[in-house]
Amino acid sequence: MSLSTWLAFFAASWAISFSPGPGAVSAMASGLKYGFRRGYWTTVGLILGILAQFCIVAVGLGAVLAASELAFNLLKWLGAGYLVYLGWLQFRTDAAPVAVEAAPREDFSIRQLVMRGCMVNLINPKGTVFLLAVVPQFLNPAAPLAVQYVILAATLAFTDLVAMGCYTTLASRILRLLRTPRHIRWVNRAFGAMFILAGTVLATFSRRV
Repeated sequence: MSLSTWLAFFAASWAISFSPGPGAVSAMASGLKYGFRRGYWTTVGLILGILAQFCIVAVGLGAVLAASELAFNLLKWLGAGYLVYLGWLQFRTDAAPVAVEAAPREDFSIRQLVMRGCMVNLINPKGTVFLLAVVPQFLNPAAPLAVQYVILAATLAFTDLVAMGCYTTLASRILRLLRTPRHIRWVNRAFGAMFILAGTVLATFSRRV
């Protein structure tokens, strides 16, 4: 892979990472509820999910999902349902005021946040199809593919870490402006609606797009 090819992918990765989607919504929801330091664990899960997607594409399973109507639809509806479920949970989030510097909440779990972020990206077939469409354009068939996949995956993981960190920070700053349960309730409903919208959009996604 030439330097110019990598720079082109690096530039594309910033656009991919900052584009609004389920990952951005998940990062903001965690930042809103837990603040930056705790909420950023969701981003760790998101990165693990996108790296798993890269592995799927690299070993050829992505091609199977893209070619099999049944496999694609099963994963698509699973992903859509999971996003709607997250939206429902966000709707039901406690409306009591929260503070960034408060002691850890009883419902705070690093493992759950990491798993939640990972699942958001892992069971999103749109991500697999997207990687199948984009990544090959930056590969050199004459060079070892494994090394190139590692470089591209690491590049996208880095830009995602920065982008999701920005989304988490943005949401955590909102915590300082929330003074009443009514404010928090409406913000939680807004994030819940975004999760449900993301799930709805995923449900309408076609592998032929």
